[in-house]
Amino acid sequence: MMRQMAGRRSYTHTQRKRGRYIQARPTPGKAEDLAFDATIRAAAPFQKERVERRKKVAFAVSPNDYMRKVRVRRTANLVVFLVDASWSMAVAERMSATKGAILSLLNDAYQRRDRVGLVVFQKDRATLVLPPTSSVRLAEKALAHIPVGGKTPLSAGLQLAYEVLRKEKVLHPDVLPLMILLTDGAGNVTMGHLPPQEEARQIAQLIVADGIRSVVVNMEHAAFDQGLAQSLADDLQAPCYTLTELKAENLYQTVRLELNLQQSKAFERQ
Repeated sequence: MMRQMAGRRSYTHTQRKRGRYIQARPTPGKAEDLAFDATIRAAAPFQKERVERRKKVAFAVSPNDYMRKVRVRRTANLVVFLVDASWSMAVAERMSATKGAILSLLNDAYQRRDRVGLVVFQKDRATLVLPPTSSVRLAEKALAHIPVGGKTPLSAGLQLAYEVLRKEKVLHPDVLPLMILLTDGAGNVTMGHLPPQEEARQIAQLIVADGIRSVVVNMEHAAFDQGLAQSLADDLQAPCYTLTELKAENLYQTVRLELNLQQSKAFERQ
């Protein structure tokens, strides 16, 4: 389930008719991507009962015997960082940790073929600063100048990150997406007529419904924390970490842990 060494991408189950055949499962009546060996083994105990049919064929197979192939193929992880770049006392620390984590992940991605993207939201909009890439050079260039300051369009950031991840899932159906959200959860700019927190909650529910896993890092100082980041994490069905845990190496390890957990759950669902 989990990676054992660098240079190897994750394995995931795939519904496509490509990939390594590892086992078979019953598929009564559906002759799609049949596992012939397993189908013959399933039909073997019933040959005596199928005497009449065996007068015409040497070996009688019924649709109820059908077994389909379960395949695995290598797939890449996709990590999209969604960063609150509105003005706050923690903005310098936030950006420093985020840049460090992204570059650490990209160095790892170069060997593992993972990709990393970055969406920043501040003032009245969200911006895709770094489209999903495994290029360390492009990432360093994009990270050099990140805009900071202004209000907090949280829902716009969530919407853009969701669109990026959804597009990647369409282009690469086997990709394992993960969103890392760094914010205090206090949105104060909306895209429509709903209150900021309600609008963010609705988009969070869309993200969960689309099977996108998330991690929230609460950027608010403990003395002023109103629980907004934790509430958003609950809406995203995601773990919530605190500002004191936000160091580049810790964030990097957290992302790796969440990806490994996501891979394990993907296997369990199959």
